[in-house]
Amino acid sequence: MAGHIIAVVGGKGGVGKSVFAANLAISYLQEFKQRPLIVDLDLSSLGDQNIILGQSPQKNIVDVSKMPPGPIDPKSLAPYMVNAPAGYSYIGAPRDAIIARDLDLDGLGRFYKAITQVFNLTVVDCGNGTDAHALKTFEYATAIFVVTTADVIVVNQTKRVLAKIQELLFPPEMVQIIINRFSQNNIINPQIIQKNLNRAIFAAIPEDVNSADSCLAKSTPLCIGVPNAPVSRAYHDLVRKIQQTNLLENLAKLKKPTGVAAKAQAAALSLVPGGGGGASGTEGAGGPSGRSAFGFLDPWTLMKLRLHKALVEKMDLKKTNTDTGDPKQKAVLREKTQKVVVEVLNNEDTSSLLSTRELKSQMIKEVLDEALGLGPLEDLLADDSVTEIMVNARDQIYIEKGGKPTMSKVTFSSEQQMMNVIERIVTPLGRRVDEKVPFVDARLPDGSRVHVIIPPLALRGPTITIRKFPKKRIEARDLVGFGSMTEEISDFLRCCVEAKLNIVVSGGTGSGKTTLLNVLSNFIPASERIITVEDSAELQLGQDHVVRLETRPKNIEGEGEVSIRDLIKCCLRMRPDRIVVGECRSGEALDMLQAMNTGHSGSLTTLHANNPRECISRLETLVMMAGLGLPAKAIKENIASAVNLIIQQSRLSDGTRKVTHISEVTGMQGEVISLQDIFLFKQEGLDKKRKIIGRFVPTGFIPKFVEEMEAKGMKISRGLFASK
Repeated sequence: MAGHIIAVVGGKGGVGKSVFAANLAISYLQEFKQRPLIVDLDLSSLGDQNIILGQSPQKNIVDVSKMPPGPIDPKSLAPYMVNAPAGYSYIGAPRDAIIARDLDLDGLGRFYKAITQVFNLTVVDCGNGTDAHALKTFEYATAIFVVTTADVIVVNQTKRVLAKIQELLFPPEMVQIIINRFSQNNIINPQIIQKNLNRAIFAAIPEDVNSADSCLAKSTPLCIGVPNAPVSRAYHDLVRKIQQTNLLENLAKLKKPTGVAAKAQAAALSLVPGGGGGASGTEGAGGPSGRSAFGFLDPWTLMKLRLHKALVEKMDLKKTNTDTGDPKQKAVLREKTQKVVVEVLNNEDTSSLLSTRELKSQMIKEVLDEALGLGPLEDLLADDSVTEIMVNARDQIYIEKGGKPTMSKVTFSSEQQMMNVIERIVTPLGRRVDEKVPFVDARLPDGSRVHVIIPPLALRGPTITIRKFPKKRIEARDLVGFGSMTEEISDFLRCCVEAKLNIVVSGGTGSGKTTLLNVLSNFIPASERIITVEDSAELQLGQDHVVRLETRPKNIEGEGEVSIRDLIKCCLRMRPDRIVVGECRSGEALDMLQAMNTGHSGSLTTLHANNPRECISRLETLVMMAGLGLPAKAIKENIASAVNLIIQQSRLSDGTRKVTHISEVTGMQGEVISLQDIFLFKQEGLDKKRKIIGRFVPTGFIPKFVEEMEAKGMKISRGLFASK
């Protein structure tokens, strides 16, 4: 009778899955007197099993995967494995990451197919369980043991591993949960873990720090070094439970997917890179509602994945340019793809799931969005009432409407589909996001700002934040209509821009700084030459004489970066009448001040601060970041002479965004930069709907620059500044 393969994976690094794999095999040896094989396939730790077992093999699993064609038996395997005196056999992992890259997946598959005829039990230490070599092991394994611990972060990461296994359509029954290092005193008990993972716990291995440290120091497995310890008895109880429940014999009858590992590096279930992916939710009977919060797939999503897989096979989307920027070509491609999706759908049994024409149309739309668009984000981007999209995890997407965040009903089907969407966003911009550079700022074609951060920095999986820009450019009258300012303040700001005052828009994250900067920039006369400098081009200027500059990140060799500072220096040589910098975040603040002080008046920029006084302090800090070692007094004098006006934009507690301060920088008084408020927003209370009631009031101070503006022919009523 053929033997069995148990794949051991960790919910997170450091859970002790390598120690578990070794002792599982040795307890089987001691209990049933049959020689097991231990395979170290953890290509990230590169040899932890050598320390645990006290072995130093000359060959490794990469060599095994490259064995010449022919029968695999104990004799042919002898040069590649260690037959330990304790009674087990062992094949180690390579000790060099470069060698690990040469692992032959097909050769590994041939080895697994043959090894069950040689050993009754093979235990494979698979690392984190999501790499291609681990997926190849799953294809041949009888059972997958997922090792976790009573730790919030570990349990959360274990969810991701379970979701990945489920997304690849491996039978859920294959997966057995093991709690390692379990203590009765831990506040997180097995019931809590079981509820969070939505899986039954198969076994718990008790914590025994002293025995574990002692055996590890001696390079001796626990079941050999301390055979009578509670932790060793727990391993024996585990293998007896496996035997008594006929676990492996029952699981061996399950049908498992094949070819998963070969496709894993491109995409799970043949979801090609750049193909996008998602699962939009639709309420109603039979719709795609009821997804598991723990990442397991419902029938709607499973059907969608099958349709997408068939679509890829029929159209060969890998060779199809789905990123064309031509709207006509996009329409033709979508129509062609839709015909194929309908054809595939007609071969599916849809009577129970797609009972109405509306549900069938929804399914077709979602498959098209996955293949050609941005998956579940498509509908959110099309909804004008949505101002921000915040993807915390594949199954948790928040949106902002009316200044208030709410949970969206849509989800992604998998993390791989999220990565496909991310690739589709950043690739046309010449940017990248991977393990070496795990975060990126980008933009959508409509100018919406996108920030992406992926594992290992993001613990719950890829995270996407999209700050949407309205399809219609927001103008000053719109801000007046929103209550962000009054018409008098709008006219005053227009005069300030036309008079070439240097203006800094200050505010917190999401307060509307960039929107206000865009409105101010559109006050610039059309006859003037404007140069914009941004990290990600977002400004939407209505003038014709505009040059737009955008930074560039480092390339894959770590070279070629172009920063805001570089671009500001460039634009000074481009004869600008106005310089508009999207945001000052670092040493570029010094270059901006230098430009303001050297004849480039009328410059505009934004920075993060909570009030005008903090704005001045932050400017000082940013100038220091330029690294020139300027004295504090010189920095303050530069700021006082360069900046004329600070506009404070704030997001209030009810979600509304308002201009709360307009302050003039009046100069220096001793060692302090003087500020004088011109207009303030005065909060007076809340209405029945908890909306803020308030009004914009002048302080009675007449700015010093008003006389200069009047000298240029601008008419400004002094009554505008009279206190009320």
